[in-house]
Amino acid sequence: MLGIAIPAHNEEEHIAAAVAAAMAAGRHASLAGEPCEVVVALDACTDATGVLARAAGARTVEVDARNVGVARALAAQALIEAGARWLAFTDADTRVAPDWLADQLALDADAVCGCVGVDDWSCHGVDAERLHAHFLATYNDRDDHRHIHGANLGVSTALYLKVGGFKHLACSEDVDLVHALERSGARIAWSARPRVMTSARRQARAVGGFADALLQALAAPAGAVAAAA
Repeated sequence: MLGIAIPAHNEEEHIAAAVAAAMAAGRHASLAGEPCEVVVALDACTDATGVLARAAGARTVEVDARNVGVARALAAQALIEAGARWLAFTDADTRVAPDWLADQLALDADAVCGCVGVDDWSCHGVDAERLHAHFLATYNDRDDHRHIHGANLGVSTALYLKVGGFKHLACSEDVDLVHALERSGARIAWSARPRVMTSARRQARAVGGFADALLQALAAPAGAVAAAA
């Protein structure tokens, strides 16, 4: 079976769409009917995230850590225990494409690092156009990029276990995992093929994450800040 893991902390605004998109990706025709489970790790949620995630078809597990590394690891562990051979990771404010999971597997790698897109910058108000232009000018949305996003990441269960999985880091847990995979000699596909759309929200959930990098770009002089990792 295949597994899709989503960490979430108070994501009732986005979670239904995120889970629905993940469920659709798990039913893609090219997967030939292989079972796929979506697990949402509810991390200290005090809103309706869990109710909405389950209504959309996900299984939920709970933790009170306020730590994305813990949440990703918990969701991954639940999928491994269920028998998943491949672990695909995305975020609660992200919508994966219908062929996202199929495209990860078609790359025939031990791990896949994908890109992210944003289709709505309006939450940034008068800064939306400037931020969008900055993103287009600095982000490498192409094959052989070197971006690492927890919102668009896949790894075989065997390699995930070999390197020890996600460390319990409050940020950059995805970067840490990919670096461990590199050190292990894993075959990593740095591909723009698996597509996701994520939010450009103004409230960053993790220092060093995508939203945080966007906010830094707004605060810096034009052209002074590179795109998010």
